[in-house]
Amino acid sequence: MLDAVEQPLESAVEPVGRRHRRFEPAPHDEHGFVRDQAGQLGIMAFDHEAGHVVAQSLGHVVRSERKVVACLQAVPEHELVDGCDDLQLLFQRDREGGEGSEQLVEMPQSVGADQRIVGDVKDVLTELIAMIKESGLQPDASALGGWWDTIEGWRKRDCMKYSLGDGSTIKPQYVVETLWNMTKDADTYITSDVGQHQMWAAQYYKFDEPRRWINSGGLGTMGVGLPYAMGIKLAKPESEVFCITGEGSIQMCIQELSTCFQYNTPVKIVSLNNRYLGMVRQWQEFDYEGRYSHSYMDALPDFVKLAEAYGHVGMLIEKPADVEPALREARKLKDRTVFMDFRTDPTENVFPMVQAGKGINEMLLGAEDL
Repeated sequence: MLDAVEQPLESAVEPVGRRHRRFEPAPHDEHGFVRDQAGQLGIMAFDHEAGHVVAQSLGHVVRSERKVVACLQAVPEHELVDGCDDLQLLFQRDREGGEGSEQLVEMPQSVGADQRIVGDVKDVLTELIAMIKESGLQPDASALGGWWDTIEGWRKRDCMKYSLGDGSTIKPQYVVETLWNMTKDADTYITSDVGQHQMWAAQYYKFDEPRRWINSGGLGTMGVGLPYAMGIKLAKPESEVFCITGEGSIQMCIQELSTCFQYNTPVKIVSLNNRYLGMVRQWQEFDYEGRYSHSYMDALPDFVKLAEAYGHVGMLIEKPADVEPALREARKLKDRTVFMDFRTDPTENVFPMVQAGKGINEMLLGAEDL
């Protein structure tokens, strides 16, 4: 079952009985579990037996499970990893050679490890669960309760809050939240490009299943959102597919609107148009005292007319009160690609964030931390 065991599998069971210390283990799972449904069930069963708290990566979330602390870009997730005394990293790599690829679990790979286990993710977790049950080890209820008290204390600081202002300007977070509220019970896929909108999509669309948010992650592939959306719609024509993008990223592959028309892939484009390369502008505001350079967009096309030129439907939305009606109308047009140009607040920033050269435990939770 295990092809390269640097440590006996039993060594991974020992931390389960170590409950006299203040902090608890915090497994962090990665893509290998997302690719395999049995792997997802395995990690939840493993943590149920071991009394773990789980941190998951962007797009790999099961937010309805209380023990899952999702997305390592917010609080308390970074505190969870920084504060625990027993971090178990479980993730995937593809094995070279043979047919296809195999999911492996390594604990861990790129950081110093006390125990390092390599093997098929399903088999490793299955065997670990059996060993935990056989050992009779149980989490220390007092220590585990204290660990959860600490986590809930972190959660009380709502770093995701934002102000709607005076109601005259559309907040990008509000657009994403509204979309989630309308589609949370539907068979929906979300894609995104790169920038502030990508972070808001991750934060405010409350994904409760893996494989539902398709984006390039840290690779930073501007323009990938629309091609992703087309591919999903082609593979899953009955599903709703939304591309959350920005006015900069969407222009990288705007010509693919022609492909949407030719191959009949009616997707919905949610452009959070703040007339800036938003993430660049945010860094320039924080680190360069507002000396903006090449981050503003003074030469944007008329996206409504552009969409119509490609044979699609274009909408311009400038008021908060029109956000929900526009989304509802777009969803009704099931056989049409709809480009929604939401004119959002150009001054809105993404939080939490980590500035260059700072540690993850120095994360800025809001403008008050600047």
